[in-house]
This record gives sequence, C-alpha cells and structure tokens, in this order.
Amino acid sequence: MKKLLPLIFLLLGAGAGMGAGLFLRPPPPEIEVAEEGEDTEKETDTEKETKVAKTEEKPNAQVEYVKLNNQFIIPVVEGDDVSALVVMSLSLEVEAGMKEAVYAREPKIRDSFLRVLFDYSNVGGFRGAFTDGNTLEVLRNGLREVAQKDMGGGVTDVLILEIGRQDY
Repeated sequence: MKKLLPLIFLLLGAGAGMGAGLFLRPPPPEIEVAEEGEDTEKETDTEKETKVAKTEEKPNAQVEYVKLNNQFIIPVVEGDDVSALVVMSLSLEVEAGMKEAVYAREPKIRDSFLRVLFDYSNVGGFRGAFTDGNTLEVLRNGLREVAQKDMGGGVTDVLILEIGRQDY
C-alpha cells in the first residue's frame, strides 16, 4: 500500500493537470465570414504570414507520428534509495509508411530508450528543473540518436507527450 499510494497520486495529479489544461486552453481563433458585397480579396499581413508558414510546412507532410504503446517509468536514485519516479509517454516522428516498421521494432526501441533514460536519470537529468526546454532537448537528442540507429534512419524526431515526476 505504501508504494501504491504515490502511483495513485501521480495518476490523479496527471488527470487533474490534463483537465486544467483543457479547461484553461485559449478559445479557437474566430473565422470571419464575408458578407455579401464585401471585398474578400484583401489580405492582412498576418494572413500572408500564415499562408507562407503553411507552404513551408508542406515538406513535413511526409511524416507520420507513432505513439509508443506503454509509458516509460524511470526511477530517480539517490544513494541506495529511489527518491522519485518519472513517468513519460513518447512518440516518434517518422517518414511516411514506416509506422508498421516501428511497431515491429518496438521492443528494441523501448530497450534503447530505457537505457538512455536510465543513464539520463543517473547523471541527474530528472532532478531540479527537469522540464526546462534546454534540459529536455538534451534528452530528445539522445533518444533521437538511438531511435535512428535502431530503425536505420527514417526517424526525424522524438516527441515527449507527457512527463511527470512523483517524489517520495
């Protein structure tokens, strides 16, 4: 019961955080509808920038996102004791058509990811402000390298979908 209670609190905290995020997200942008007789050919600078951004994103349209089936649970060890648990959900950004290949190699990818995550934890990566952008970028780079090695290329990025730490 002593070890089960922190996990229950972790799940409740994650659920509450997701609920708060959904509740507090900004409203969707308003779409203006042109009335009869209005000139719809006028474009503002922001509309032009949006069109340019969309055309720049087209090369990335050749990717798929593959969510790894289970979460990763990483212990944070201080001395001889586990001081915290970190829970992460990861996805891979891969070239189009590689989704099945990723699922076929998932055990190997998970093993490689766990090695990187355990090493990262052992050097103190999950202590302090572990959600800092630069700190997480180091972790993403390590995960991306092993994913590309395991898949023989085709992996363009590793996405951290969820991350949480439960201290004891």
